[in-house]
Amino acid sequence: MTAGLAPTPAAPGRLRRARGTTSLRVGAATLWLSVIVLLPLAAILWQSAGGGWELFWSAVSSNAALASYKVTLTISIAVTLVNLVFGLLVAWVLTRDDFPGKRLVDAVIDLPFALPTIVASLVMLALYGPNSPVGLHLQHTKWGVGVALLFVTLPFVVRSVQPVLLELDREVEEAAASLGANNVTIFTKVVLPALLPSLLSGAGLAFSRAIGEFGSVVLIGGAVPGETEVSSQWIRTLIENDDRTGAAAISIVLLVVSFFVLFVLRAVGSRAAKREELAR
Repeated sequence: MTAGLAPTPAAPGRLRRARGTTSLRVGAATLWLSVIVLLPLAAILWQSAGGGWELFWSAVSSNAALASYKVTLTISIAVTLVNLVFGLLVAWVLTRDDFPGKRLVDAVIDLPFALPTIVASLVMLALYGPNSPVGLHLQHTKWGVGVALLFVTLPFVVRSVQPVLLELDREVEEAAASLGANNVTIFTKVVLPALLPSLLSGAGLAFSRAIGEFGSVVLIGGAVPGETEVSSQWIRTLIENDDRTGAAAISIVLLVVSFFVLFVLRAVGSRAAKREELAR
């Protein structure tokens, strides 16, 4: 019987080089993150605090600001929920079904990423404006804002779910079917738990994009106060009135809401992923 050879320990010099390379990568990533993300956030925080707490609170709690929050949050939540359903449906069709033009449809999903948002607003105005070719006049309505936000946020859900669907083990679904489970049971008990983390991630990204969207709603929405004026449009109004401190304060509110939603959904998604791993 031949004894197995013991693994050769790594040379100290090689370990030092590996640690040095890792430190260099971490330092470069941290520097880039600081320049691109942290410095702008620090600047907006500094500007929002320029007038003191009273001015900050006055800006974020004014009637116009509260009305813009209401419009922004209600439409964004509704849009996110709708895209959760239809984003999952589109991702499912693209991964599980074969049909003519599938590659074209897959490419069209990314169109809102590439299309300038003001062009998206022009498209929505041409389709749902006063001279609508489909007979729907949605300009200056919440429905028009919602349709525009549906257009720009759909890819976030589809592209978050699609890779997970591609990697799912189809044998587990087949085993469940062989044991007598119907399609609804297979989806709710087998597929959906595995998709939940990616669904929540896509929902968080879609919601964050929706509450900060400006270009795609500027023409179709019309910024009617209390009806279609979202918070990003109220920020523009404050800037045009030379109230940069107030605009920065509203921006901080949107940032906090977006970060909180992303943090909560990521936390829930991580727990769901851990439960799924334990269940396996």
